[in-house]
Amino acid sequence: MKNSSKNNSEEILFFDREISLLQFNERVLEQARDTSLPPLERLKFLCICSSNMDEFFEIRVGSLKQKALLNLAPRTTLKGIREHTAKLVKNQYDIFNTELLPALAKHNIDFVPPKKWTAKQETWLKDYFENHVLPVLSPIALDPAHPMPRLINKSLNFLVELSGKDAFGRESQLAIVHAPRALPRMIELPKKNKEHYHFVFLSDIIKNFSQKLFPGLDIKGCYQFRITRNSDLLLEQEEMKDLATTVISKLQALRYGNAVRLEIINDCPQKWVDYLLSKHGLTDKELYVTDGPVNLSRYLELYDLIDRPDLKYPPFIPASRAPTLSDIKKQDLLLHHPYETFSAIPHLIQEATRDPNVIAIKQTLYRTGHDSAVARVLIDAARAGKEVTAVIELRARFDEESNVQLANKLQEAGVLVVYGVVGFKTHAKLLLIIRQEDGELKRYCHLGTGNYHAKTAKLYTDYGLLTADPVIGLDVQNVFQQLTGTGKTLKLKKLLQAPFNLYDKLVELIDREIYFARHKHKAHIKIKINALTDRKIIQHLYEASQEGVKIDLIVRGMCCLKPGIKNLSENITVRSIIGRFLEHERVFYFHNSGKKEIYCSSADLMERNLYYRIEVCFPILDKALAERVEQESLTDFLSDDIIRWELDAEGQYHLIHKSHKVAVQDKLLEQYHDLETKS
Repeated sequence: MKNSSKNNSEEILFFDREISLLQFNERVLEQARDTSLPPLERLKFLCICSSNMDEFFEIRVGSLKQKALLNLAPRTTLKGIREHTAKLVKNQYDIFNTELLPALAKHNIDFVPPKKWTAKQETWLKDYFENHVLPVLSPIALDPAHPMPRLINKSLNFLVELSGKDAFGRESQLAIVHAPRALPRMIELPKKNKEHYHFVFLSDIIKNFSQKLFPGLDIKGCYQFRITRNSDLLLEQEEMKDLATTVISKLQALRYGNAVRLEIINDCPQKWVDYLLSKHGLTDKELYVTDGPVNLSRYLELYDLIDRPDLKYPPFIPASRAPTLSDIKKQDLLLHHPYETFSAIPHLIQEATRDPNVIAIKQTLYRTGHDSAVARVLIDAARAGKEVTAVIELRARFDEESNVQLANKLQEAGVLVVYGVVGFKTHAKLLLIIRQEDGELKRYCHLGTGNYHAKTAKLYTDYGLLTADPVIGLDVQNVFQQLTGTGKTLKLKKLLQAPFNLYDKLVELIDREIYFARHKHKAHIKIKINALTDRKIIQHLYEASQEGVKIDLIVRGMCCLKPGIKNLSENITVRSIIGRFLEHERVFYFHNSGKKEIYCSSADLMERNLYYRIEVCFPILDKALAERVEQESLTDFLSDDIIRWELDAEGQYHLIHKSHKVAVQDKLLEQYHDLETKS
């Protein structure tokens, strides 16, 4: 009975978590439907949803299917996923075909189908195919000597139905054509005028000129399809004698992992659909028939191809901040990206490189890019003779290969590179600069909620605290010591660290609010995070609600807590904000009977963050900075006059806005623009 109860509990957890993630993708997709947004921004949201769905199948569904084979995961969850994903995929293509393409056409951005090609256009496209597409294609006939090839994960492919005999007298029936990823998925036709754009899908070009791939044979059909494979990178501890080598070998294998999804164009005959399913070990439960291109996320390329500022969000220039070590020594500073420029971080490392009194620089790198500004200044620092240590997390999902390249490049420059702790991803965002001052060592720190990645710092909101607080500095040093060395857990005085004391301290802070509520004091918790799935934290929040603690949650993505349930969570509200920027900072507020405490963190409230990753949560000790964080990440986002999604007691989200529709991100952009103008 105990095992049965445990399995039921696991089933509920799996179901709630996966369905909640799909609900987030549904909210992202609704942004693509919002006619008040510029058309190219709507397209971007559609592509984000498509990309998220790819990752969902590669990781979440791939992992669940593997567990189902071992009777460790509930098959009912996979069934529930199927019902939600089928509806979501249909909505994607409905929006793409009936809303986005017409909206773009109104602004002279047309996707021209083959039946509407002019003779001049067809001649140009034929030339393009022969000179730019045909040379890189390798059609594969399917026969006893050429069985179904092992197709690369998420690659664009075509199943071609043939008839006739080839040069060797063989009867031909089927062939596979793989479209290399180097080929653009949209080809722009020559302009008649600079204001009018005409595009053709690569899939239409290949289909229309497929005869040239099979000279002398009859083409009876050409059908685009795509296979998604399990891409969950699982490493056994005994495999990790050389982590970098193991990661590289696993990545190669993942390109051809077990199939979890078949996407195929809707004009493909059923017999060939069944053929592809059987060849990849799939059933119709893993089949998704598309009413358009099989990979919508690739159409994000259009955003950069079209020079039409009027069809995008108004451009903005981040407030420029270039704090120096001297500035940080005087007082704590706070950076709020993307409203403030991320370049402050590489500039700070550059200053440390030039400073003869700086002895050492230590930094964690999760997603950075092997040729980023941060990587370049760390290399410069090492070449300048500084002691530079980089803790690189090789297992950052989908950035593994880039991180291996980064590690190699840093090592070649003389940087001491370590890969953290086996079994625990290093997700903390830390920079430590150690400087000799008056015969003593002074520590300067940057602690962040987001990655040291200049590109994502323009798209995601995050905080970075710059401080010379000696206690925090020693705490950061101790975290690095744990990451690079070995020994017992070092006690931290001001920082909270997963997997050691972050969970326990959060529970303690929740319990303190419960204490105040019981004694008739004001008790209030406000949290802004990306995901809330940990059952133990959810249970503590339920208990706090039952005791009268007011709890306001801003959860962008997954949320397994249900608010508004009488006698359980009636004092809890949950809202999700999805707008111009992807809200990424994690902020925890505890009223503490008027002595407010505010923390920022690299961790969400998920099992993986609290127990299986190395995370750091840091207090905002400066009163003015704490008020900024509270206002900009909590108060502004909890206002009644902003656009938001609200979660109800049934687990459903509802879009709420006043008639004037205030976007909180626009409000913050105005504030920082005014600040920049005044400065």
